[in-house]
Amino acid sequence: MPQHIRLRPSSWGASLAVSGLLLTGCGASADSKAEPVAAASASASASASVSAGPSPAAPLKPGEVRVAGQVDKPYTLTLTDLRALPQTSVSVEFTSAKGPQKHTYKGVLLHDVLKNAQPRFDASKKNGQLRGVAVATGGGDYRAVFAWAEIDPGFAKSQVLLAVSEDDVPFEDASGPRLVAPQDTKGGRYVSELNQLWVGVVDPVVDGGQH
Repeated sequence: MPQHIRLRPSSWGASLAVSGLLLTGCGASADSKAEPVAAASASASASASVSAGPSPAAPLKPGEVRVAGQVDKPYTLTLTDLRALPQTSVSVEFTSAKGPQKHTYKGVLLHDVLKNAQPRFDASKKNGQLRGVAVATGGGDYRAVFAWAEIDPGFAKSQVLLAVSEDDVPFEDASGPRLVAPQDTKGGRYVSELNQLWVGVVDPVVDGGQH
C-alpha cells in the first residue's frame, strides 16, 4: 500500500526566510563598510579642491589701491607711491548731484599705472589692446568701466588720472586717490576712495556667447 508523504510548506518558508535574512545581512555589512570609505574619499577630494583653489587676496589697508586682473605683475600702491611719480595737472568741468563742478586735479596718468602691471593683451590680434577694459572700484563698492582706448594716449587725447590733490589740496592718505575723467561731462566716473583697478579683455564674454 503506497505511503503518502506530507510536505510541510511552513518549515520550508521559515528556512527560506532565514536564508533571505542572512543574505540581506551580508549585503548590508558590505554596504556599511563601503559608505565610510566613499565618504572619506569625497571629503578628501573636497579638501584637495579647496586647497588647490586660488588663495584670497590680502585685505587692503585704508588708502591702498590694488592693481589686478589679467596682468603679469599685480601690485598695490598708495597716495605716497603716486606722489613720487611724474605728475600731470588737468582742469575739468562737469555736473554732479551737487551741481556744476570746476576743479584742477593733479595726479598720475591711469594708463601709466596700469601699464606697470603688464596687462595680458593678445599681441597676435590686430590692436589687441582695444579688446581691453579697465574697471575702477571705489568706496561703497562704487564701480565704473573704461575702454582701454579711452586711457591709452596712443588712441585718445584724454588724460584719465589717479588724482592725489584737488585744487592744490592733497587728499588724505586714508581716503586714497580719486579717479578723474576729464573727457566726461558728468561726474559719474569720478571714482572717490579708489581701492581697486582691474584690467582684462572682453573676449571671454563675447566669445563665450554670454548675453
